[in-house]
Amino acid sequence: MKENLIIGIAGGSGSGKTTLTNQIAKQFPEQVTVIKHDNYYKAHNDMDYEERSRLNYDHPNAFDTELMIRHLIALKKGESIECPVYDYTVHNRSKNTITVVPNKVIIVEGILIFENQELCDLMDIRIFVDTDADLRIIRRIQRDVMERARSLESVINQYLQTVKPMHEQYVEPSKKNANIIVPEGGYNQPAMEMIRNHIKTYLDGNQ
Repeated sequence: MKENLIIGIAGGSGSGKTTLTNQIAKQFPEQVTVIKHDNYYKAHNDMDYEERSRLNYDHPNAFDTELMIRHLIALKKGESIECPVYDYTVHNRSKNTITVVPNKVIIVEGILIFENQELCDLMDIRIFVDTDADLRIIRRIQRDVMERARSLESVINQYLQTVKPMHEQYVEPSKKNANIIVPEGGYNQPAMEMIRNHIKTYLDGNQ
């Protein structure tokens, strides 16, 4: 009998993958653990804010994916982890960590989690949230300006300089590693229901 179910949820920035993740976690609040690739952005304490703001945060090398892999393996073994915390307002990793405890269902979320084969191999189900580029940039602008204290100009410049080209080079090709492709993510109710039923069936069989 399997100890846990590992679900990967990937997709471009603003695709709706966080909405999907949150809806799943909300429906199974005591049985789902979520870890986000964004929290594993590398620390850049040697740089000032302006230097950090110019970095490419949409390239695989921006993430400490090796640490995430070690943490996911630990969670699969039933061990708690100290997950890093990323502060978007200063473009750097926080000094704080969050204690994350394992559950029967573990969701791994991020734009590039399907780009790394070793990370992919740890997942039982890989879901790619596929959303039109125009909608993704609108959502990204709304989020970054309102929630992350970014200027409209900086969000647009970042999108044109790194987000869009990196999406085309890394995120979109990683879709081939998905088992399921969900248009619109958490806004796709039939797909949401299908995923919910699969998780419920798994949990009912592993009581």
